[in-house]
Amino acid sequence: MDKILVSACLVGQNCRYKGDNCKNEKVAKLAEKFEFVPVCPEQLGGLSTPRNPAERVGEKVISSAGDDVTKEYKKGAEIALMLAKENDVKFCVLKAKSPSCGKGTIYDGTFSGSKVSGNGVTVELLEANGFVVYTEDDIDDMLI
Repeated sequence: MDKILVSACLVGQNCRYKGDNCKNEKVAKLAEKFEFVPVCPEQLGGLSTPRNPAERVGEKVISSAGDDVTKEYKKGAEIALMLAKENDVKFCVLKAKSPSCGKGTIYDGTFSGSKVSGNGVTVELLEANGFVVYTEDDIDDMLI
């Protein structure tokens, strides 16, 4: 069975900044066709759960408390990339709008709920290394 890299929060692991998850039934249904390799780049990078929310500001990732957590986000992205390579994943399904896992649209760094075009740190690294990345918002075609 082919493997896919998935955001751990999408498969029910309590790893989001608030200490909860955002289990997604569409993503869960993919387990019928693929073996999951769940990752939380934020935790892999050394951040705690719960933690202050963070958003991208240019090339940096800044927490709502004003802390620069870019180093942790980059470390988590590198570990996620290593796991994707080691497991020869077919593609990735990551959490939309996240500063780590968002693809196409992410929060703008003002903590106001506003969004901008852009990708999360992990998505950038995975795509730069040839991996195809989707979010939970665009997987409907895979369920057919």
